[in-house]
Amino acid sequence: MTRPKPPAIPLQADERTTLVAFLEFYRAALIDRAYGLDLAQIRQTRPPSTLSLARLINHVALVERSWFCDRFAGLEVPEIDLDWDADYDAEMTLAESMTIDELMAGYHDAVVAARSQIEEADSLDRLSVRSNRDGEHWSLRWIVVHMIEEYARHCGHADLIRESIDGDVVS
Repeated sequence: MTRPKPPAIPLQADERTTLVAFLEFYRAALIDRAYGLDLAQIRQTRPPSTLSLARLINHVALVERSWFCDRFAGLEVPEIDLDWDADYDAEMTLAESMTIDELMAGYHDAVVAARSQIEEADSLDRLSVRSNRDGEHWSLRWIVVHMIEEYARHCGHADLIRESIDGDVVS
């Protein structure tokens, strides 16, 4: 199987197209870091960090659902029974019990659901259904930019983790 190429980011496009292209680029970049690895490899950590590619993939899947489906669209997202008191990193720890297929399917489903919320919105100015603790709502623009930032940070983590596993680097 040939390694997929990252999606192109247009050099001249409107704001929405540009932001979504960057988000899609980083989505693909994160998943690329797990390309060709087995379960033991995607679970590998390098102390003192507890991050692994599996943990990052599960984390961003949950973040996608949280921002786009729960907060923005107001959809009821099934809660995962996690003991946050016993493990402040429970969402990432959960990934350790998942197979590659489960991780990737959960990630894929979260991204498909998030994409549909972006596509259905008439404008980046549309406000979230749910609000923050102060009663303020997020614009879709803010959420998309936040997700680009989230992915960019975690792609940097993933680059270092992948290189430590097998020497593979992003060219």
